[in-house]
Amino acid sequence: MTTRPDQGGPVERASIAGYPVNLVVAGRRCVVVGAGRIATRKIEGLFAAGARVHVVAIEVSDEVRAWADAGVVTLSERPFEAPDLDYAWLATTATGVPAVDRAVFEAGEAARVWVNSADDPANCSFTLMSVVRQGDLVVAIGSNGRSPALATYLRDHVRKEMGPEWAALLELLSEAREEMRAGGRSSESADWRRALDSGILDLVREGRDGEAKELLRSCL
Repeated sequence: MTTRPDQGGPVERASIAGYPVNLVVAGRRCVVVGAGRIATRKIEGLFAAGARVHVVAIEVSDEVRAWADAGVVTLSERPFEAPDLDYAWLATTATGVPAVDRAVFEAGEAARVWVNSADDPANCSFTLMSVVRQGDLVVAIGSNGRSPALATYLRDHVRKEMGPEWAALLELLSEAREEMRAGGRSSESADWRRALDSGILDLVREGRDGEAKELLRSCL
């Protein structure tokens, strides 16, 4: 969030030049305001990260209601109220109503809860990246809140190029790194760029893991 040094309050901004992070929300209470199509995507993303999700919404989709009936989420079927963020760690609003976005953002600022407002960067204390995942390998693309469509377009381009072989390569590199550290050698001194430029990815893609390991050792 950008503030005025003399006043300490939020200022309007065309974009949010943020500090990219990977938030660990597992086991934490995360509030989602709204229960429509976009909110459902937000809930699914929080589920995948292990969050405890509480939903506040006037209208509830069949999918979100089924989750509530199964005890997967907790649900308050009513308008948002500031105390909904009590004990929350993170909040997302996805109602499409600017007044609601603002109310959630202001409540989050008062309670020191991070807030993301879908498609409303002026009411965000953090924005979300478009993400491609292959195992533990994560590529995140953002536009400082200015064009989610461009970030999504680039994500889809990267997804076409980044197949499962990249996750397998990550496993090989991680294993080699741990072997080096166990042997008392600093992994920072290794020429990882040489290894990555050696053609090792092609070997992994072709399922020639043994040859890939030997090539990796020769490069390091």
